[in-house]
Parts: sequence; C-alpha cells; structure tokens
Amino acid sequence: MFIIVISLLIIIISVYLLSIITDEYFIISLDAIAKRLRLPHNVAGASLMAMGSSAPELAIAIFALFTAGGAHSDVGIGTIVGSAIFNILVITGVSAVVNPAHISWKVIARDILMYALGVVILLATIYDGRVTMAEAVIYLALYAFYLLILYKWDAYVKDADVVGMVEETIRQERCCTDLYHRVTTAISNGIGFLAGDARRSYLRAFFVSIVFVAIISYALAESAVRFAEAIHVPAVVVAITVLAAGTSVPDMFASIVVAKQGRGDMAVANAVGSNIFDILVGLGLPWILAMAMGSQAIAVDTAGLMSSVLLLFGTVILLFLFLLTKLNLSRWEGWTLLGVYAAYVAYIWLGSA
Repeated sequence: MFIIVISLLIIIISVYLLSIITDEYFIISLDAIAKRLRLPHNVAGASLMAMGSSAPELAIAIFALFTAGGAHSDVGIGTIVGSAIFNILVITGVSAVVNPAHISWKVIARDILMYALGVVILLATIYDGRVTMAEAVIYLALYAFYLLILYKWDAYVKDADVVGMVEETIRQERCCTDLYHRVTTAISNGIGFLAGDARRSYLRAFFVSIVFVAIISYALAESAVRFAEAIHVPAVVVAITVLAAGTSVPDMFASIVVAKQGRGDMAVANAVGSNIFDILVGLGLPWILAMAMGSQAIAVDTAGLMSSVLLLFGTVILLFLFLLTKLNLSRWEGWTLLGVYAAYVAYIWLGSA
C-alpha cells in the first residue's frame, strides 16, 4: 500500500512540475529561439512549439527505451499512443461540449490526412511486432515532409499566432485560486533562479528546462512502472491511461480556452497537430537513437498495444465521418467522443484485471 501511495503521489507531482516547466520556461524559450531563427509561424508552431508541448511524452519514450535494458519500452509507446487517443477523444470532445464548433476544411484537412498516414504506419509497425532502422527513419522523414508542406502552406500562417495567444491565456487562466497561484509562483521562481528569464536568456532557459524535463520524466516513468507492479497490472496499462492523460491535461486546458473564444476548429487542429508530432517524432526519434547505439531492431509488445492503436485508427475514421456530414462538432458528438474514451479506459483496465 505504501508503494502505491508514494508512486501515485510522485506521478501527480511530476505531471504538475512538468506542466509548469514546459509552459513557463521551455515553450517560451522555444518561441524566442524560433523568432531568433526567423522561422515562419506555421513551421515554428509545428516543430519547436510542438516539441515543447510534447516534451514529456518524448522524454518518457526515450527513458523507457534506454532504462532496464529496454524492458519497459512499451511504457514509452503506450504513453504516446494513449496521449494521441486522449487528444482526439477527450480534448476534441471537451472542446465541442464547451462550445460546438464549425470546422473549416482549410484548417484541418491537411493535418487529418497526415495524422491518418502516421496512424497507418504505426499500425503496420505494431502488427509487424518489430521496428527496423529503415522504418524509424520513415517516421522522421514523414515529419520533415510535413514541415515542408507547412512551409509552402501560406494559408496557415495565422494559426501559430492563435496557438501562441492560447499559451499565454492558459497561463493566466490557471491562476484561478490564491493557493494555486502561490504554490505555482514559488515553484516557478525556484526554477527561474536556475533558468533565468525565458525570453531574454532563452538558451539558458532552454537547456535548464531540458534537464528538468529529463529528470522529472525519468521519475515519472519509473513511478509508473512501480505503481503498475504494486497493483499487479501491466505497466503499459498505466502508461496508456494515467501517464497519457496526465501529460495531455495542459493541452486540454488550452483547447478549452480556444473553444470558449469561438475557435473550436483551432482546438481540433491543436489536438491533431500534437498527435502528428507525438507519433512521427515521439516514436521515430527514440527508436533511431536506440538503434544507432547498437540495436539492430526493436521488439514492440503488440499484445498490450494493438487494441489501442486500432482505436487510434478508429478515431481517424470518426473524425472524417463527423466532418464529412456537416463540418460541425456538436455537443452531442462531443459527448459521444468522451463516452468512447470512458469505455476505452474501462476496457483497458478491466482487461488487465
């Protein structure tokens, strides 16, 4: 019982700390770097800013692959797959419930097509049960191709401005209670002593943030494994549900703010865009690093992941059906998405019992 409580407490605190570090320092420093490099807004949003919001998932995937001889690699994959499911079902669903949205094809069509391609490739990888260097390179090559498309897609330039505005808004929205504000400010000031001003000393803030994210993500992954062992369930179950939801909650809050502002299409675009990075880079990069250090191929635990990846593929079809009917996401459809996620979580946990 003691291990269960301690592990769960570490998971909660780690998720909270990751949220502060990524929002207050990492993402801001990346934004400053993007401006310094004069990157187009849409490319910066899909590369550096996406890396900032998905840093916890990426770090967990890397540590899960390199620790314990790769025995818990399914924790990293599970976190990313679970996060992708959470993004589509919960973030999109909550946004629609908060404020039904009209979806513009010019905002979402390109990203859904790339997301669908990423899911198909992931499904093929999981079905095969192993990842080769060539397959891992394809993941990153696809993301590079996606960035090239973004660079040529001038109609999306204004989207990154909205994302930046939402990041600033959500930092203000979180200070909704005096206690929360005091605790967050104290922690932020402590980190700031080492990181400095994220806008002025952006390189310092960038590297300090990476160190903090790495340390906390390692603690998060290890605690998830210990928690799973203590309650006698596969670690991948905790990764797909608890870790995935925890690392995606900040994105959910940001999307709620966007939906309240009447930009529901941007909430959906945020969820889909985050998934593209998670699948193509969050999986491709750790696999390449692992195989570059000696592994010829990486085994993938298909038993614990196949049903989740199939659901991920199902979310692509579901999104297409919703958008093809009337290009609207109603409250009823939002509740449907949330219901599907609740049923999925129940299925995963009951199936592991």
